[in-house]
Amino acid sequence: MLTTSPGKLFSLGQFSDFFNAARSTISEDLTLTRQVLRKIGRGHIETIAGPAGGVKYLPEVAEWRRTELLNRLREQLTNPERILPGNYIYMTDCIYDPKVCNILGEIFASYFYDNAPDAVVTVETKGIPLAMATAYYLNVPVIAARRDHLITEGTSVSINYVSGSSRSIQTMSLARRSLSPGKRILIIDDFMRAGGTIKGLKELMSEFEATVVGVGVLLTTSSPTKKLINNYISMLVLEDVDTVNNKIIMNVSPFCENN
Repeated sequence: MLTTSPGKLFSLGQFSDFFNAARSTISEDLTLTRQVLRKIGRGHIETIAGPAGGVKYLPEVAEWRRTELLNRLREQLTNPERILPGNYIYMTDCIYDPKVCNILGEIFASYFYDNAPDAVVTVETKGIPLAMATAYYLNVPVIAARRDHLITEGTSVSINYVSGSSRSIQTMSLARRSLSPGKRILIIDDFMRAGGTIKGLKELMSEFEATVVGVGVLLTTSSPTKKLINNYISMLVLEDVDTVNNKIIMNVSPFCENN
């Protein structure tokens, strides 16, 4: 119940009724659960005191587990066979791996949990798995902006934005019914070079009078050093794609090494 409903407060009475067990037994079981979670490096249980209190599961990934995952992911992504034209790398298989994506989502969620977002926003298509995993651990919905408007989504808000890497004009849209005004938004995406797409998403959110409370990206490039957005976190940094020597240079972001 706890781990499948992150952030939701449960009273001991709810557990007692559900499992038909004494509250003292429930308390002992919760203590054991805390120990198991600590050992596997995944999440923790917080106790809220008082008559309206209880316990809730909060997303968290231990430093050793986070480092292990990101180093393993870096090894996968630096395989020279992943080099694509334009100094890009192929990473779709990693993004769509449920086990990898699940932990990445919990890492993002643990970092942004205190920002209290009402929804996670991304742009189709490869950012969606990461956004879904993050939203699961934050217990909030996912909203995906589209490159093209679909008639099945009703009226929508569309904006034009400048791609930070190609400097070309592109379009993104979001159905009016998908987001009510005044929400707190967390933006999650898979890749960022100059930041044009995320800047466009932030501009789109302003059309809904939403507040962007955080931006998380799986992989950013070190160049250009000056991005079109500020105040974001990334897990991995692509330093160089050396097509001459057939080599990919990538590092774990300082955020993930020190956080």
